[in-house]
Amino acid sequence: MNKFEYLTPGSIDEAISLLVSHGEQARFIAGGTDVMVKIKEGKISPQYLVSLRRIQGLDRITFQNGELRIGSLVTHRMLELSPIIRKEFPILTDAVTHIGSVQIRNVATIGGNVVNAVPSADGAIPLITLGAQVRLRGPKGERTMDLEHFFIGPGQTLLEPGEMLLEFIVPKLPDHTGAAYVKHTRREAMELPLLGVAVLISLGGDLSTCTEARIGLGVLAPTPMRARSAESVLKGKKITEELLAKMGKAAAEECRARDSIRGEAWYRREMVEVLVPRMARLAMVRAK
Repeated sequence: MNKFEYLTPGSIDEAISLLVSHGEQARFIAGGTDVMVKIKEGKISPQYLVSLRRIQGLDRITFQNGELRIGSLVTHRMLELSPIIRKEFPILTDAVTHIGSVQIRNVATIGGNVVNAVPSADGAIPLITLGAQVRLRGPKGERTMDLEHFFIGPGQTLLEPGEMLLEFIVPKLPDHTGAAYVKHTRREAMELPLLGVAVLISLGGDLSTCTEARIGLGVLAPTPMRARSAESVLKGKKITEELLAKMGKAAAEECRARDSIRGEAWYRREMVEVLVPRMARLAMVRAK
């Protein structure tokens, strides 16, 4: 493994300045569960690692007036154990509980999981389904964008040179809204998913009519995606088993599944057709 210099800035601006000054020879590091593996495998060889661990305020979860904010240095374990997340956003608990081992979740951060931008990242799919935005800061200042549009390819995002992901912002959800996520794998032990499916359902006053439906899919396409055509199957209609099955079939047709080492496209499409209605039912239970 190549030698590198470990830098420990104490502020966001200092970290950005260090990354800019060292250019392509530098990388941010938070938990290090992705960066260190890439270094050991020879995929990257930075001369400088700019640690974010000493920066205050990026490891907080706040929930106020219905809006959720998650700092980029919040670990998966913090999300897993958070009473706020468990009560108000159990879809995130669904996702982070099955990422790696407890030891990994103690250090791996949600920001690192998203910025790494691998198609199998469990953290991104529920956040996209919740309508999350990302707040970014770089040499040109701050900007905010929908997380859904943040990814442009495997390992690729819209982060500009020197830019840092600061936090995720989940807007207030309508009353009677529930959401659920499932990571589908071959076994219960630690493993990357064959696919990930998230569904959000908002119910009207009768608790049976769908006023909002969102479907997030991961691992299938090169980037996490929303199945918008499938969502339209349910919106504005009274939910029935027939409609849920139709929505699952529409999601399977829309999902852009591809073959990979872990699974074939035909199998992934069939599982989408099964898992989308299943997660919709769980989301409805939570919405009620």
